[in-house]
Amino acid sequence: MLRIGIDLGGTKIELIALGEGGEVLWRQRVATPQGDYPATVQAVADLVAAAESKVMSLRACARDGIHADGAGATAASVGIGIPGAESRASGLIKNANSTCLIGRPLRQDLQQLLQREVRIANDANCFALSEAIDGAGAGAQVVFGAILGTGVGGGIVIDGKVLAGANAIAGEWGHNPLAGEHHRETCYCGLRGCIELYLSGPGLARDHRRTTSADSSALEIAQQAAAGDIAADSTLQRYEARLARALAQVINILDPDVIVLGGGLSNIDRLYANVPGLWGAHVFSDQVATRLLKHRHGDSSGVRGAAWLWP
Repeated sequence: MLRIGIDLGGTKIELIALGEGGEVLWRQRVATPQGDYPATVQAVADLVAAAESKVMSLRACARDGIHADGAGATAASVGIGIPGAESRASGLIKNANSTCLIGRPLRQDLQQLLQREVRIANDANCFALSEAIDGAGAGAQVVFGAILGTGVGGGIVIDGKVLAGANAIAGEWGHNPLAGEHHRETCYCGLRGCIELYLSGPGLARDHRRTTSADSSALEIAQQAAAGDIAADSTLQRYEARLARALAQVINILDPDVIVLGGGLSNIDRLYANVPGLWGAHVFSDQVATRLLKHRHGDSSGVRGAAWLWP
């Protein structure tokens, strides 16, 4: 079975075609038509057609040792990860930072163009699924994928299947309030004191600027701390304490076997040693068996997870 996964982002559309064993057979990226919904849908359909033709050609050449044009290619399964969710009530896209998708029947339009069933999931759910199937969380029953980047998102996978939830918001831990904080700023979502305000890359930079007046990015802060900068190290210690409290809330509710970190801040290696040493004080248990792990597939997790939406 050929599985096609698509990561439909605001600036790029990436496609990956996986073989039965999860091996990558074809990969392609194109720019997302900015603000143009019909062109975006057509771009996805064109990528799928091109991938099916190319993979069939490659397989025919490998089998026969001759050129083949890909005619008659078997239709692949198609899964799509998006920066938003499909409304359970209307079937229209909601909560998408690619605003041209909002209020659109994306799955219905793609199914009509591709003449097959299409599966759609939030991109954080796709990340979690990829890492649960053949990534850092492979073999675990319950995996929580936590995205720490420009925003904070998450996804839940149980027994190899994404848990979407009754409202299609399962895993959205970034928009719960972070306990123990006095700075109750208003999040873009309209709520106050959201975890995302503290644990995103911009949140880390804002906290550092608040205490030092230095205008450094999250990456720069991590580099400065590694080089021995005391102020940067103090900022990261605050970040680690907040991350421990926030993940303890996840552990108390979900009790996952594994938490896999993704996003730009997941590349700060000290988190994996320091945070598990801190979260025990906030977990309702005498010991914490949950493992905190770094992603295995990195930026490819989202598009791979989209392909794995089909079992």
